[in-house]
Amino acid sequence: MTWVTQRRLAIIGALLGVGVFIAANAHLVTVAVQSQPDCTLSEHAAAAKPAC
Repeated sequence: MTWVTQRRLAIIGALLGVGVFIAANAHLVTVAVQSQPDCTLSEHAAAAKPAC
């Protein structure tokens, strides 16, 4: 395997890793907001409710 191929594979692997990381965090935020939508900050609330 040449250095060019290794470099391309490393770049593709890094981009895939970053993509998986972003997708996983977006999924966690989506699930958290959907499970307790009243606990998210709104423009009228100064802080989340104490029960959250």
